[in-house]
Amino acid sequence: MQAEHQEYYVPHQSAFPIIASIALFCVAFGSGSVMTAAENGGDFGMILLFVGFILLFFIIISWFGKVAAESREGMYSPQMDRSFRWGMGWFISSEVMFFAAFFGALFYVRVLAVPWLAGEGDKGISHLLWEGFVNQWPLMTTPDPSLFKGPEKIVDPWHIPLLNTILLISSSLTLTFSHKALKQDNRTATSIWLAITVVLGAVFLYYQMVEYHEAYTELGLTLQAGIYGSTFFILTGFHGLHVTIGTIMLLCILVRVLEGEFSGKKHFAFEAVAWYWHFVDVVWVGLFIFVYIL
Repeated sequence: MQAEHQEYYVPHQSAFPIIASIALFCVAFGSGSVMTAAENGGDFGMILLFVGFILLFFIIISWFGKVAAESREGMYSPQMDRSFRWGMGWFISSEVMFFAAFFGALFYVRVLAVPWLAGEGDKGISHLLWEGFVNQWPLMTTPDPSLFKGPEKIVDPWHIPLLNTILLISSSLTLTFSHKALKQDNRTATSIWLAITVVLGAVFLYYQMVEYHEAYTELGLTLQAGIYGSTFFILTGFHGLHVTIGTIMLLCILVRVLEGEFSGKKHFAFEAVAWYWHFVDVVWVGLFIFVYIL
C-alpha cells in the first residue's frame, strides 16, 4: 500500500526571529546594567530594559497571533504538530538548564564557598580572606558593610512563601481539571477552571510584590545585601518573571477558549501552556525548599 503523503507547511520569511533576538539582547544587557549599577549606566540600562520588554511583548503577541491564525486556516499537518511538541519540549529543557545554573550557584555558595571561608575543607586557607568569618546561612554580615549591608532579618517561609506555594500547587490542579474538561469537550468547565488558574497566578504575583516590598522596607533584604540578597532576588525574581509570562499565556488561551477555539482532540496550544505552567510550579517548590526553608 502506498504510504500516505503529508504536506509540511513552510512559513514565509519573517523578521520575527531577528526582532526577538534584538529584544532578548536588550533585556539581558539592560537588566545586567541595572543590577550592577554600572557608572553612568543605570539610566541607560533602564531604558534598554524597557525597550527590550516592549519589543518582546510585541513579538509574543504578533508571532503567536500569526501561528494561531495559520492553525485556524488549517495549514498545519500532523508532522507540524509533532514539530511544535518537540520544540516546546526543547524549550522547557532549556528552561530547566537555566534554573539549574542558578540553583547550582546557590549550592556552590552554601556547600563549598562559605565553609571554605570559615576554614573548613581542603581549601580552608580561604578563611584568611575574611578574619573571624563564621560559617552560617543566610549570611547576615558582609566583609565591608559600608558597601554591602547585610540583611537585618530573613523572610519567614511560613507566611507569604507558604501561601504562594499553596496558590501555585492549587493552580496546577485547576489547570489539570480544565485540561481534562477540554478533552471531554466541556467548554464551560474548561473556561471556569482555566479562569480560576489565571486568578491564582495573578494572586501569586501580587503576594510576591508584597513580599519584595516588605523585604526592602522592613527586613533590609535587597540586591545589595550580600550573597544572600543576590541569590534570593535572582532566583525568585526570574521565577516571578516566568509566572508573569505564564499567566499572560494562560489568559490568551482562556480568550481563545471563550471564542470557541480548540477541541477535545486538537488543542496543542493549551497543552503547551500547561506544560510550561507545571514546570514553573515545580521550580517554585524547589525555591520554597532550598531558598526559604533550608
